Amino acid sequence: MKQIVFISGKGGTGKSTLVSSLSLLVKNKMLADCDVEAPNLHILMQGEILKKDDYFGAKEAVIDSSACIKCGLCRETCRFDAISEEYKIKSMKCEGCGACTLVCPQNAIKLEEVKTGKTFVSNTPRGTFSHALLDIGAEGSGRLVTEVRENVKNYKKDEEWLLIDGSPGIGCVVIASITGTDAVVVVSEPTKSGQSDLERVLGVAKHFGIPAFVCINKYNLNLKVTSEIEQYCENNGYPVIGKIPFDQSIVKALQEFKTPIEAGNNAITNEIKNIWTRLTNKMKKLEE
Repeated sequence: MKQIVFISGKGGTGKSTLVSSLSLLVKNKMLADCDVEAPNLHILMQGEILKKDDYFGAKEAVIDSSACIKCGLCRETCRFDAISEEYKIKSMKCEGCGACTLVCPQNAIKLEEVKTGKTFVSNTPRGTFSHALLDIGAEGSGRLVTEVRENVKNYKKDEEWLLIDGSPGIGCVVIASITGTDAVVVVSEPTKSGQSDLERVLGVAKHFGIPAFVCINKYNLNLKVTSEIEQYCENNGYPVIGKIPFDQSIVKALQEFKTPIEAGNNAITNEIKNIWTRLTNKMKKLEE
């Protein structure tokens, strides 16, 4: 199964809209939303949840008050000020490093796994869909992304493609999203910040040796920056596989929880079809 991840250097570039549109066009595929901190692909998928689990992706110190002698060593050792004067753990501050357990003379502190999110596997008319939601303030988003991708494997049949809606940025969640994939599609927009973020995230893909392609969304809002992005991609060997124009009807369709395809926007639908054709053709050439 070929894995293609759609990412962006910043949020709001339209990658989720592109993935949800492709989910209607591409046959024999599975889907995953690896933006676990602010997922939104499920809003357009309208699936039925098959499996829901709590995810325990971190550890937190727990103090046994009956054994604690309040010697203060744990508070002195903790670099994160995670232990109160009453010798209670401040959950939002504890990093689970375990330093306090090492210095406690009474062995009154231990590390316990804590819930950091939820994972979901849904059945949708467009294919099996894996997604998750990180708890507010929780750590370990990269590990949760890995869990989302692992859950896909448990439901795989004979699907040919896995379309991944990745996380924005260049941090650990992006690295977890793209690791081991067959191709990266970076969705950018024609602004100076969009151009800068595009270059940064392409650098991440290059570092991990993953073939990268570029789609410029809302390209006609600033033709000068669009031209600069195209020139950068040409100079550095990143094929631009699509340019989607800004269209107010897309915004209206999304407000009604519809993709441009479901809204009957033929011009945008044709361009998205061409993006998929160009992408798959270029991937085949890389294999030759």
